[in-house]
Amino acid sequence: MTISSSLNAGVAGLFANATRLATISDNIANSSTFGYKRAAAEFESMVISNSRGAGSYSAGGVRASSLRLIDERGSIVGTSNALDLAVSGRGMLPVMPAVSIGGGVGEQPLMMTTTGSFRTDPDGVLRTESGLVLLGWPANADGSISTFPRDTVTGLQPVVINANQTAGDPTTVMALGVNLPATETEAGASGEVLPVSVEYFGNLGTSESLDITFTPVVPATGSSNSWTMVIRDSASAGAIIGEYDLTFDDTRGAGGTLASVTAISGGAYSAVDGTLDLTVAGGPITMTIGKLADPNGLTQLSDSFAPTAITKDGSPVGNLMGVEVDENGYIMASYDTGFIRRIYQIPLVDVPNVNGLTALNNQTYQVSTDSGSFFLWDAGDGPTGSIIGYAREGSTTDVAAELTALIQTQRAYSSNAKVIQTVDEMLQETTNIKR
Repeated sequence: MTISSSLNAGVAGLFANATRLATISDNIANSSTFGYKRAAAEFESMVISNSRGAGSYSAGGVRASSLRLIDERGSIVGTSNALDLAVSGRGMLPVMPAVSIGGGVGEQPLMMTTTGSFRTDPDGVLRTESGLVLLGWPANADGSISTFPRDTVTGLQPVVINANQTAGDPTTVMALGVNLPATETEAGASGEVLPVSVEYFGNLGTSESLDITFTPVVPATGSSNSWTMVIRDSASAGAIIGEYDLTFDDTRGAGGTLASVTAISGGAYSAVDGTLDLTVAGGPITMTIGKLADPNGLTQLSDSFAPTAITKDGSPVGNLMGVEVDENGYIMASYDTGFIRRIYQIPLVDVPNVNGLTALNNQTYQVSTDSGSFFLWDAGDGPTGSIIGYAREGSTTDVAAELTALIQTQRAYSSNAKVIQTVDEMLQETTNIKR
C-alpha cells in the first residue's frame, strides 16, 4: 500500500538523519582532539520497483551508512615536547597497548596512529597518557639499522629510553695536519726529533693517545726533504703501530707537499685518499695525512713546526641529555659530551585503502579486509611522508561546517517527522470512513 510505504519512508528518514546527527555530534565533541578523523554519514536511496505506467508508486526510503575519513589530514600544531610526534603526509606511527607489552609485539595485531604525545614511564618505555606504546626498530651499537621484515611486526620493539644511561663513542677516524720545518732536513741541522700527541677515545670511553714523532733525515750536503714518522699507541704500552718514510716535494709547483710515503711497518698508505690504516689496542683507526701533492695534510715549509689541523671523531663517556626524532624517523640520543647516537628507527605504516581501516579508541586503527595488508616504510620513502617532532596533528573537524550540517539535519529530521504526522492524519481519515 503506497500510504504505508510513505510511513516507512518517513521512519527511514528519521533513522538516517539520526545517524547523521550522531556523526555530527561526534565530530563537534572531538573538535579539539589531536589526531581525530571526522566521521561522515552518506545517504543512499532505496527504490522499490514498480511497473512503468502502473499509476501507483511505493516509497522505498533512505539508508544511511557512516564512514571515518581517515585519509584527511589535520593541521600540524607545534608543541614544546620533543617526543610529540605527527606525520606530515601519508603513513602512520606503529603503536601497541601498554597492557600488551608482556605478551610480545609479534603476538599482537598491529595498531597505528597519526599522532601522539609520548613520554617515558618509570621503566623508560615511550608511551602516551592513554597507554599507547611507540614501536620501532632498534639500532646496532654503531647506529646502523639491521634489515627487518616490512610486512610483519616481528622486528618491532617498544622504544625504551633510560634516562640514566651512559654511552661512549670510540674514535675510528682521524685527520692529521702538521707543518714540518724544511730547514731541519738541510745539511748541518740539529736532527732534533719533533713530537706530536693526539688524543683518541677507546671502546670503553677511555682517553688514550697516539704519540707521533718526526725525525728528520739530515744529509751530508744539500737537503733531503725526508722524515721518519713513528706512531706509538699509549693503550699498547707505547708499542709502535706504524713507521713511515716521508719525502716532500721541493719543486716550484708543489713545493712542501708530500711526494711519497713508504710504509716500513704498520698499516699501508693509500695514495687514493691519503690515509693510513692503523690498528690500536681497541681496533682500527683511519688516519688521514693527505694525498700526494695535496696541501691539506702533512706539509714541509719554512722553519716552523706546528700542528695546523688535527680532527677526530669519537667522544668520552657521557650522560644522556635528551632525545629527538628527525624527519626520517630516527630517534637520536644526545649526551653531555656532545656525542649524538642513533638508537631507534620509527617506520611508517601504510595500507592500500586508508579509509578501510578499523577505527578504535584513542585515535588508533587496525588493518581490516577493506584496508588491505600493511607495509612498513622508512619515513619519506615510497608514498609516505615525514615524521615531525615537537608537533601534534589537529582534529579534522571544521566546527562551522558541522554546525551548518547540524541545521540541515535538524530541518530534514523535522520534515520526515512531518511526513509521519501527515500519514497518521491520512490513516485517521481512512478509519473515519466507517463511522
